[in-house]
Amino acid sequence: MNVKEKIDDLLYKINNPERYIGNEWNEIKKNWSEEKIKTVLAFPDVYEIGMSHLGMKILYHLLNEKDDILCERTFSPWTDMEKLLKENNLPLYALESGRAINEFDILGFTLQYEMSYTNILNILDLSDLAVRSKNRSEEDPLVIAGGATVFNPEPLAPFIDLFFVGEAEEVIVELIEKYKKLKKEGFYKKEILKKLNQISGVYIPSLYEAEISGDKYKLNPLDQNAKKNIDKQVVENLDEAYYPTDFIVPYMDIVHDRAVLEISRGCTRGCRFCAAGMTYRPTRERSKERLLSLADQILDSTGYSEISFTSLSTVDHTQIADLTETFMDKYKKDNISLSLSSLRVDDFSVELAEKVQRVRKTGLTFAPEAGSQRLRNVINKGVSEEDLYEAVKSAFNSGWHRIKLYFMIGLPTETKEDLEGIVKMAKKVLKIGKEIRKNTDKRMKKIEVQVSVSTFIPKPFTPFQWVSMPSKEKIIAKQDYLRKHLRAKGLKFSWNDPDLSLLEGVIARGGRNIGDVIETAWQNGAKFDSWNDHFDPDIWYDAIKENEFELANLIGKINLDSDLPWSHINTGVKKEFLKKEYKKSFSEEITEDCREESCTQCDVCHDLGVKLDLIGNDFNEN
Repeated sequence: MNVKEKIDDLLYKINNPERYIGNEWNEIKKNWSEEKIKTVLAFPDVYEIGMSHLGMKILYHLLNEKDDILCERTFSPWTDMEKLLKENNLPLYALESGRAINEFDILGFTLQYEMSYTNILNILDLSDLAVRSKNRSEEDPLVIAGGATVFNPEPLAPFIDLFFVGEAEEVIVELIEKYKKLKKEGFYKKEILKKLNQISGVYIPSLYEAEISGDKYKLNPLDQNAKKNIDKQVVENLDEAYYPTDFIVPYMDIVHDRAVLEISRGCTRGCRFCAAGMTYRPTRERSKERLLSLADQILDSTGYSEISFTSLSTVDHTQIADLTETFMDKYKKDNISLSLSSLRVDDFSVELAEKVQRVRKTGLTFAPEAGSQRLRNVINKGVSEEDLYEAVKSAFNSGWHRIKLYFMIGLPTETKEDLEGIVKMAKKVLKIGKEIRKNTDKRMKKIEVQVSVSTFIPKPFTPFQWVSMPSKEKIIAKQDYLRKHLRAKGLKFSWNDPDLSLLEGVIARGGRNIGDVIETAWQNGAKFDSWNDHFDPDIWYDAIKENEFELANLIGKINLDSDLPWSHINTGVKKEFLKKEYKKSFSEEITEDCREESCTQCDVCHDLGVKLDLIGNDFNEN
């Protein structure tokens, strides 16, 4: 059924109909035929967020390069569109063909944020599919998932047929083509899943039964061929890895409305709270020559006038200064602008920002993370106050008038002195800016310091995966203290919802039984929880109670020797290393970046067999 044909004439009734029409520049449309394996990529949030997601862009173009694979897109419909679909008894559809989602062979979800999981259930339901995998039929699509939060797949295990763990570029085509072959040979879905289980990085939750009791979480295999561990898949050579250049150009503004170029992957700075820094190891780079070539092709095919160099730690790229200078010189005459993500707190980052923002100086963001050197040592954040003050001096002297400072509260061992440190640091940065403005150019815009504070959430595969979260009352008390004391002309303060943080923490470290909480919350109306006007924490707290859990237990400390729901996932970073880092944190001991010092023995390079090479330069393994 072509749903889009039936609903196109009704889209005038909703806001932002551009989300649902497709037909964008560089969209790929293929003939719908029996010979093709038909896949649809689903992003569990609205179009403008999903279309900004790099992983989805890569998979969309990679799969469509194969003649025997058809790949389309769908996104969570906003509430007005959901209402329109239901009023007209129509299912959710894919943008390219307009076909109903349940007509596809494979439905693939991108996992980016725990609080979007109810949207996954909602997409399944709007597609006329049972939300639990055990209740879906042979004719229904194979439901798969992968992405940033796949490293603890257990909360979604009741709903997903197959998880892919790690970087998909080199394996996803093999997986889809094997599925096509097995389906053509007449195998039933249960047998197909057993055979797909043989592919590295594939996790089939139905092949295991979870045994949960107290702090015991054990996955018992139900099949003799079920894997003991699922190894994260890693793209070894980014220069040779697939990267699209014909990005789709949306009709409407999206969150990141520019061309995007991933310059590196992974980070080894070792912040003890950072899941991405641990799970995306090791660090790999694209060469300057490859990046400039890709930039040429992307700008030519999209018509964008801005490109963003992106990675977990952009300025750590070994050729970043030369790359930036060469790019700016090359495209200066064409008025192509460049933006950099993930700046460090140092003069070098400011110098780079100066190069790319020669005319229009927008704000700069620095992340000290904590208000004292002691606590920065605990979290292994290699930033000193002097680093920050020198960086902001350089920024103000170079013409910036707005600085954003990012901190976390609720970190392990945090004290009132650490909160006081946030206040002192912010006010000193403001003072530095005002003094520079006074002594240099009074025509400069008024100095503004924005302080943004989020609540620490312990995540799987970090050294802090075992620690507790503070209670809601304690989080609010910390926020109140900062709100009271971060008051001055030119000082702005923002914070996040404590309930949202606590619930994210519940799901992040949850087991399969948390799937019951997710389903109950969804049944009671939870969706678009990352949107302030839709988030209702009481729905979630009622779901927790209804499923006989205690919030305090779900966010509490975990014993170092306890079984963890994600223990069967192998990211390459060894549990012994994480325990060592956990213990070092409480003695305030720093671990240096292995690219600058010696190997820290996290084991990822050896365990996953990834070549230790960055643009031809070996890491020091001694």
